[in-house]
Amino acid sequence: MNCTGLCLSTKVTNGYLDHTLHVSNLTAPILNGTPTAGGGTDSDDEFLQYIWREYLYPKLYEWVFIIGYIIVFVVALVGNILVCFAVWKNHHMQTVTNYFIVNLSLADILVIAICLPASLLVDITETWFFGQTFCKVIPYLQTVSVSVSVLTLSFIALDRWYAICHPLLFKSTANRARNSIVVIWIISLVIMIPQAVVMEQSSVIPELANKTLLFTVCDEQWGDDVYPKVYHVCFCVVTYVAPLSLMFLAYFQIFRKLWCKQIPGTSSVPLACKWKPRSALCSTHSQDGPSQRTFAAEIRQMRGRRKTAHMLMVVLLVFALCYLPISILNILKRVFGMFEHSDDRDTIYAWFTFSHWLVYANSAANPIIYNFLSGKFRQEFKAAFSCCFAGVQSHKNFKDQASSRSQK
Repeated sequence: MNCTGLCLSTKVTNGYLDHTLHVSNLTAPILNGTPTAGGGTDSDDEFLQYIWREYLYPKLYEWVFIIGYIIVFVVALVGNILVCFAVWKNHHMQTVTNYFIVNLSLADILVIAICLPASLLVDITETWFFGQTFCKVIPYLQTVSVSVSVLTLSFIALDRWYAICHPLLFKSTANRARNSIVVIWIISLVIMIPQAVVMEQSSVIPELANKTLLFTVCDEQWGDDVYPKVYHVCFCVVTYVAPLSLMFLAYFQIFRKLWCKQIPGTSSVPLACKWKPRSALCSTHSQDGPSQRTFAAEIRQMRGRRKTAHMLMVVLLVFALCYLPISILNILKRVFGMFEHSDDRDTIYAWFTFSHWLVYANSAANPIIYNFLSGKFRQEFKAAFSCCFAGVQSHKNFKDQASSRSQK
């Protein structure tokens, strides 16, 4: 979960230290070599060529990751902006659940716009170029975004659980949702301060610190080995294991209510809801049944709640799957000290980079899920794209008309 500080320096710390003995053979002449007529040393070119060939120039699988990052960046940024615009534009979509979905999109926009470009550059070049200040700010913002996402999903699950399983205990309102969002951001900004405190910029080869930015890393610096172990175990439990366990439990109860039992808060019509086609979704056998109109409204309400619950369950499942690899790798590295002396540098790096990419891919997945599983979002997305294409076509027609008039 704490993937920024981990993944931004994974390629260097997991492989480079095993190769420093070879690199030091090249750095020694640079530090103590004979100046050439050009002002450098005899080994400057050799060293830089080695660095470019072995570390900086992207390998084939790194080009795949670069393309993947670009796709995620575009889809996530455009998709989440459309989500925010759709809810802001349409009053009928300004529901409690959609307020939380917008908050989730804002957290995704934050991490995509600020953290993803830095992560990609560092993953490929193995160097932190952004200085000490951003070494603290960017990992901090990434962990804040993770916390906001987890807490937002938790509040959504809690809201749906109350609305469907215990509708008389708590009434959710838009004002309460907005207040909850403010609380989510305050909590996230406060509890992630330790992440900013421990992040430090350093050079893998101190002798080169004053000569080049190459192999400057941004990583956690702890005073004692026990502190990172405690911190990362607590981080994983608090931001992944515990909330996801509670959310899955909540959605399990919601599933039982919506798919197997009568919906609370409606009339006492016994709805025997089983696995049936939509045309035969539920059956009723009440002797004094309600009017046809009331019964149809109940069926529409149940179908609407089912669709919403289905979409939110998919969002939660995708979130859990996208964050699972980095959570496991983080614990293995930070708590158990694995990968420090591994000989298979490229494989380890590829796994870390892929798991890091999955974290960002989750931000792109959410708008896609909304598009496929929510008719209202799909309609608004289509309207937005139609408006854009219509504007482009109108501009093109205007230019064509102006060009034809000028030719006359």
